[in-house]
Amino acid sequence: MVIVPRNDVGVSWHGGTVELDDEFVVDGHRVRWTARGSGPPVVFCHGTPWSSWLWAPIAAAVAGSHRVLLWDMPGYGVSGHSADVSLGVQGRVLAGLLERWDLPEPPHVVAHDYGGAVALRAHLLHGAAYRSLTLVDVVALAPWGSPFFRLVRENAEVFAALPGPLHEALVRAYVRGAAHRPLRPADEDALVGPWLGERGAAAFYRQIAQADQRFTDEVEPRYGELDLPVRVVWGTEDTWIPVDRAHRLTAAVPGAELHLVPGAGHLIQLDAPEALTALVLGALSRTP
Repeated sequence: MVIVPRNDVGVSWHGGTVELDDEFVVDGHRVRWTARGSGPPVVFCHGTPWSSWLWAPIAAAVAGSHRVLLWDMPGYGVSGHSADVSLGVQGRVLAGLLERWDLPEPPHVVAHDYGGAVALRAHLLHGAAYRSLTLVDVVALAPWGSPFFRLVRENAEVFAALPGPLHEALVRAYVRGAAHRPLRPADEDALVGPWLGERGAAAFYRQIAQADQRFTDEVEPRYGELDLPVRVVWGTEDTWIPVDRAHRLTAAVPGAELHLVPGAGHLIQLDAPEALTALVLGALSRTP
């Protein structure tokens, strides 16, 4: 089966489509974003190799009582395919976006995977203010990465030259490994599609090749400085970032709450959407 790479500006939004219909250039990077709903602001941060699409149904539920902002990091989804997509860049971009949005109050931030490192860097290194921070199966603690990451980093050009069918098979296997439950075909296609074609394949291997633990090493010693409500949410069946990281991260952050979601893997948004939505809404409602 051949999947045409996504080249639209839409993400699934509760069974329909919402466009990332706004664009800023931040720190030299073209960033697509959108806002929906009204009320206290909530910013959702995705990880890798994902996009804002993964958050859209949960964000739609939150938009019933909050102003929700969705964005694609540079190099992901429908934002620009920048040459530098490192965590260093992404943290600066998030801080810059928050300045450009000029929100009436600090937002709640809900972050997944790499998005956690991005949100932590924006806050601790670049002064981004948050009302609360919900960290969902995040990249935050050493060690992280995998033998596959290291192999790609050392042979990025070789991987980028793989024939299309081999590349697609690799990406599909990689994406399936993040979920505990079988993915619906439509969901799998939505996750895989952006990384197909010559441009998509180059972007896929670029973001893996630029993954570098030094970007979390810079902020990990400072987690004790976090002075805001922090919730740590984790799927008990996460094989990408095992649940022991959830306990370690909760212990490193003063006053952090830990919520474990049974039967969910790293793609907790698809494995347990109802449970995750309830946790996010509950966390928002309890924040002073």
